Amino acid sequence: MKEYKPYKSGKVREVYDAGDSIIMVATDRISAFDHILKNKITQKGAILTQMSKFWFDFTKDILPNHMLSVDTADMPEFFQQEQFAGNSMKCRKLTMIPMECIVRGYITGSGWESYQENGTVCGITLPAGLRESQKLPEAIFTPSTKAEIGDHDENVSLEQGIAYLEKEFPGKGREYAEKIRDYTLALYKKCADYALSRGIIIADTKFEFGLDEEGQIVLGDEMLTPDSSRFWPLKGYEASKSQPSYDKQFVRDWLKAHPDSDYLLPQDIIDKTIEKYKEAYQLLTGRDFR
Repeated sequence: MKEYKPYKSGKVREVYDAGDSIIMVATDRISAFDHILKNKITQKGAILTQMSKFWFDFTKDILPNHMLSVDTADMPEFFQQEQFAGNSMKCRKLTMIPMECIVRGYITGSGWESYQENGTVCGITLPAGLRESQKLPEAIFTPSTKAEIGDHDENVSLEQGIAYLEKEFPGKGREYAEKIRDYTLALYKKCADYALSRGIIIADTKFEFGLDEEGQIVLGDEMLTPDSSRFWPLKGYEASKSQPSYDKQFVRDWLKAHPDSDYLLPQDIIDKTIEKYKEAYQLLTGRDFR
């Protein structure tokens, strides 16, 4: 049996080259504040993979995505081991567009902090008088450039993003930037409307896109998981305050309250975290996670 080693290892995922495709494996690692925590969250990787699959299937009418299969039987024999079951996705190879496509439907987090300072979010002027966690009049596209490992992503305006992509794709910067903006907003609208009908507010999220062999834009990476999005329960939602969440904000809040934790979580926080991820999966897909 041929053994494979990841050619790319991120904070929570490993990526393997399988020849004509790649295998993306979502691990049970969890990160916060640019640190990989010392604990693992059992089943987290499988939930992220299955949730991405749900959304990829749900949005394929908007644009194609890179997912080929989440069945390890469709992957090389090496991946037909228990450790890869459920948390692995076979994907098309893409030339990734080096921009994180962030969309914000509600004002929260760093956006709220910026708005309090100068009435803007990532350079976009918003109406006066907004309250924390309030729904924006319309969702806004706030891209960031992809940083090298160890650096922070940099928020950019659309025009700055166009100039940045022009360096990577001469003659195509504006076309790609405007297309991925439009795709980002269309994806968010469809998915946020659906999630709301299931009792979840998607406050913000991020998407990543790539180019296939024909130069067509394809949705890649992960999609609308608790690791890449802010999910709030609709029940009890009220602007003017921070919201409870189904995502890893729960872990961030605990770490903020325990600055001497050395990024080690107690078992009850681990248990509560996976339960939040499972609850979000169940609400959104209508299926129990097993």
